[in-house]
Amino acid sequence: MKDQLIRITAADNQIRGFFIQHTQTVEKAREIHNLSPVASAALGRSMGAAVMMAQTLKSDNQKVTLRINGGGPIGTILCVAQKNGTVKGLVDDPLVETVNKTPGKMDVGAAVGTDGEITLIKDLGMKQPYIGTYALTTGEIAEDLTAYLMHSEQQPSSVGLSVLVDVDYHIKEAGGFIIQVLPEITEEALRLLEARLLGLPPLSQILEENTDAKALMEVVMEGLDPVITEELEPMFLCDCSRERMEQALISLGEKEIHDMIHEDGGAEITCHFCLSAYQFKREEMEALLKEATTKE
Repeated sequence: MKDQLIRITAADNQIRGFFIQHTQTVEKAREIHNLSPVASAALGRSMGAAVMMAQTLKSDNQKVTLRINGGGPIGTILCVAQKNGTVKGLVDDPLVETVNKTPGKMDVGAAVGTDGEITLIKDLGMKQPYIGTYALTTGEIAEDLTAYLMHSEQQPSSVGLSVLVDVDYHIKEAGGFIIQVLPEITEEALRLLEARLLGLPPLSQILEENTDAKALMEVVMEGLDPVITEELEPMFLCDCSRERMEQALISLGEKEIHDMIHEDGGAEITCHFCLSAYQFKREEMEALLKEATTKE
């Protein structure tokens, strides 16, 4: 089954929401980074949130960068997403392990930690990006993002995120939602939404029984007349390229490039997001050295 991301309105345009099923996306990240179960859960939740938040952007070339660092053993979680549904992500320690809270329930909060903050960067193609931050309180990511959206963006929201990992470490299900109330919402619609959210079973249970974004939406938004306004396929896709790596080398400056040529006879650069390796031979490095020399 293909991954799915949908955008909806509900309660006669008084509510907007985003629902995602991104099992294959998280599985690809797990394979690339050889993630432990709790690292899969933390990165998978973060990637799902990032790609849903990117849906509020105006154009496909704009980006959302979500950075989470709570001082826990997993280190920094970093995700970059675009409006077209593409997302890439990594964690500092992909092999991190924690003791489960209960049998089968991973302690993502212990891996992430609470001594730090969420940072959201929106690159809107202007001189300066929008940067928002908020202190972590649980490390469970969904609860922290709910607080971030309320206090940093003044947007009342409910965030749900879940990743189910099988006994062989493969991803069974991954999905979630972001539901936001709009300024003109009536008290009646707000009460209906709050009652629905409070009455939901655990998201992991809903995902096991409803394995696509539309089915998840129907469960969560029951009684609120949701209408799908947009649908796309999210995917793990890195936008690294040889040209970008060349520019990264040039930015190191004349001395660094000169040392690489004479000490190593070339260079190899690996993308941290997708682990693609780019080799540069001596003659290529010498051409980059000339370009770097011209720029200095």
